[in-house]
Amino acid sequence: MRISARADYAVRAALQLAACTDADPLKAEAIAVAQDIPHKFLEGILNDMRRGGLVRSQRGGNGGYRLARPAAAISIAEVIRAVDGPLVSVRGVRPPELAYSGPAESLLPLWIALRANVRQILDGVSLADVASARLPADILSLTEGPEAWTNP
Repeated sequence: MRISARADYAVRAALQLAACTDADPLKAEAIAVAQDIPHKFLEGILNDMRRGGLVRSQRGGNGGYRLARPAAAISIAEVIRAVDGPLVSVRGVRPPELAYSGPAESLLPLWIALRANVRQILDGVSLADVASARLPADILSLTEGPEAWTNP
């Protein structure tokens, strides 16, 4: 699985919003500077997140962005889906829409299992979990073995 720059930037921007305890919305420029994200690129990402119902925007001198729901109610998966679409696809196609034959036939359940595991992890972690550095124990346990940190 590959996390696109767009998805990485979206999650980082959402985390910046989640960490903001100020009553005023955050300006895109402030998010871009804080997370070292190209400002123009970030504007498009924030618009996708707004259309996806994850952020609200406010115009004017005191304008900017804020989360549309509490950080605990927004999963990392939701943020990625808002900017990149499905979490797992094969050649741009969702796994249930695929068909294989012959020796490749068992690829389909493999892709479905991969999608199920990615969903379980990314749907199970909220912006609040990451912003507060309190990842769920089952997620942290996946990082404990040395093989998790090395390149095969």
